Amino acid sequence: MSGLEKSLFNLKFTAKQLNRQAVKAGRDEAVEKNKLKKAIQQNHPDIAKIYAQNAIRKQNERLNLLRLGSRIDAVASRVQTAVTMRQVTGSMAGVVKGMDGAMKAMDLEKVSLFHA
Repeated sequence: MSGLEKSLFNLKFTAKQLNRQAVKAGRDEAVEKNKLKKAIQQNHPDIAKIYAQNAIRKQNERLNLLRLGSRIDAVASRVQTAVTMRQVTGSMAGVVKGMDGAMKAMDLEKVSLFHA
């Protein structure tokens, strides 16, 4: 596994972790919203304000995690393209060497006689 492939794996793994953390932040936000509703129903405006601030903070955290995960995913896509291009370039180099050897082994005069 080359360094580029290791980086690709790490990028994909990090993006997946960020998405998991975003889901968890979304669940935490829902919990805070439920607490907020209960505090409003029980007529506790100061406690409700704290729960509202917590819910907003969790929502912002979730959005930031999703944004960061998306950016890392985009970088991973570019690295994947680079890995693929490196493999294609290596394959092409092998094919060209093989063709070069085949051309040297053939007598070009005989080849041109067959086409005439």
